[in-house]
Amino acid sequence: MAKAFIEKVPALPAAQDTGYGNRYRDVDARGRYLYWEEFKWRVEEGDDPILAWASVKNARIFGRKYLKFTDKKTDFFTYCVSDALQEKLYDIMEFSRVGLVPSDAIGNQFLLSSLSIEEAINSSQLEGASTTRRVAQEMLKAQRKPKDEDEQMIYNNYLLMKALKNDKNEMLSIDMILRFHSIATDKTYHNKVVPGQFRTDNDIYIADRNDNVLFQPPNVDEVIPRMKQLCEFANDIHKGSDFMHPVIKAIILHYMIGYIHPFSDGNGRTARALFYWFMLKNGYDYFEYISISKFLKEAPVKYTKSYQYVEADENDLNYFIFYQIEIIMRAIEDLRKYLDIKSKEYEEIDRLLKKTSLEQLLNFIQKDIIKTSIKRPGKIFTANEVAIEYDISINTARSYLQKLVEYEILSPYKKGRIKAYIAPENLADVVKGK
Repeated sequence: MAKAFIEKVPALPAAQDTGYGNRYRDVDARGRYLYWEEFKWRVEEGDDPILAWASVKNARIFGRKYLKFTDKKTDFFTYCVSDALQEKLYDIMEFSRVGLVPSDAIGNQFLLSSLSIEEAINSSQLEGASTTRRVAQEMLKAQRKPKDEDEQMIYNNYLLMKALKNDKNEMLSIDMILRFHSIATDKTYHNKVVPGQFRTDNDIYIADRNDNVLFQPPNVDEVIPRMKQLCEFANDIHKGSDFMHPVIKAIILHYMIGYIHPFSDGNGRTARALFYWFMLKNGYDYFEYISISKFLKEAPVKYTKSYQYVEADENDLNYFIFYQIEIIMRAIEDLRKYLDIKSKEYEEIDRLLKKTSLEQLLNFIQKDIIKTSIKRPGKIFTANEVAIEYDISINTARSYLQKLVEYEILSPYKKGRIKAYIAPENLADVVKGK
């Protein structure tokens, strides 16, 4: 079977004392878990790349743990949590504790619901949807029906993010996975997918644009047994000597859906959904507001290679784990920047409202609507749009908007049959006069 993109790992020489052990460890000086084709160009001048690689491989043996998702004796995966990985896991955990805006006045409302829309859009674009972000956001916020399959995929992913959030306290089961897949692929027809059903043949493989085979998933007869064992793995309480960090476990769930490839289509979307589900299940609530697909789609070849490296090098999951941790860290930094911007914007509108009669009358959402209105005079708001934007009910959104009409901040506006609200041109002056 032809393998595109990656170079085969070389055979290792017989054990010998090369003196390389102190210089070549499991990761490089920058904490990267390199595959052979990347590593060989980074050895020190005068050193033998293969002997240096042997030292790296030897270092990776220590602390290695084995995982099985099948009854086949020779079919297992390995991973190891090195010091470099421990540091990154700590940073992810710390952000969940101190990364959100601490002020009670602002609270978690900085994490607007529109951020969860981003993952729905990015995940679909990663799978080939060509709908632009602007059109996708308009569709979701206006709650209009999808016009084509690309829009349908985005709409499905949006519903999927909602579903996994609702099910975060449930145990993983085959039925749950099938339900997630059904939501993700509803009214789509790529690869003759049947929503909510496992594939029924082996006529499936992953290929590059030149039709070079990258990966052939396990036999169809193995799908259900492997998926059952994957559910047992997800539900198992890994404590004591068997402890597994929840972030690592979530990443492995992501990988294994891609590896087993249980569906004819929609495997990637289902895999990423299970990753998010497990993170939310384990208290990483802010993951509802970050998009890993945003960064995965920036370099899809690297995403593919992270799968290939595992298979090519003795099922070493660390290649995929390290890559996904890098993606998570970038997504967290993106959220951090977003929070900083929102914090400054909130401070500006708070200063504007200071010493006016509105200061104590408005909640965060109403203040944020004023901020948006000042930046975009003439903007039209609807209860549906505000409900989705801030993850509140339509009735609550309507009451907030109606209050802003009473305070002469917004003006009522008829948009067809829908009651809407429009921002005046001189809103900043209106607010100052209150």
